[in-house]
Amino acid sequence: MAEDPIGRLIAALNHFPGVGPVSARKIALDMLTWDTDRVKALADLMVDVKTRMKRCSVCFNLTEVDPCLICTHPRRDRSQVMVVDYVGDLLALEQKFRQSGIYQGLYHVLDGQLSPLDGVGPEDLHIQALIDRVKQGEIEEVILANGPTLEGDATAQYLSQRLGALNLKVTQMARGLQVGSDLALADQVTLMRALEGRREF
Repeated sequence: MAEDPIGRLIAALNHFPGVGPVSARKIALDMLTWDTDRVKALADLMVDVKTRMKRCSVCFNLTEVDPCLICTHPRRDRSQVMVVDYVGDLLALEQKFRQSGIYQGLYHVLDGQLSPLDGVGPEDLHIQALIDRVKQGEIEEVILANGPTLEGDATAQYLSQRLGALNLKVTQMARGLQVGSDLALADQVTLMRALEGRREF
């Protein structure tokens, strides 16, 4: 017997990160109370964002224009690049750093972490693109802001080895986060202290 429409909607919503079966059911039932125009507006917005957004060819952030607005901003500190695992980390950090003004440098998104058990090696991440950026000579410091996981630590260690021979400063954000926690969920004060307390690799 084919699954009912509500069941299909719940299953689809359940694919979103952090949305479990209970939350998916609540969202689905709430959406069914919306008028049709509101539902169509959300659907149209999702399609519009999906079709217009692309990856920045420099830092791999999601953007409408290439290079992205962060990479082309005239007042960003081009001597610093912060390396993050995912676009979500960049967006969360940039929002919190914008409030405090503590970081005005650039970013580089790896799109993952090294994980040999899952078949993710250096060639699967944007590591070579980072090396190429550094070789252009403008970058003086690379700040490693990989997630506080075993895979994140392994990625940071690998990057420090690759970058170590390129005559620049390689630092790592201080650990104010529990191992296994999500960098994007850290509060502003914790992130500020982690950046201020970064250590040289």
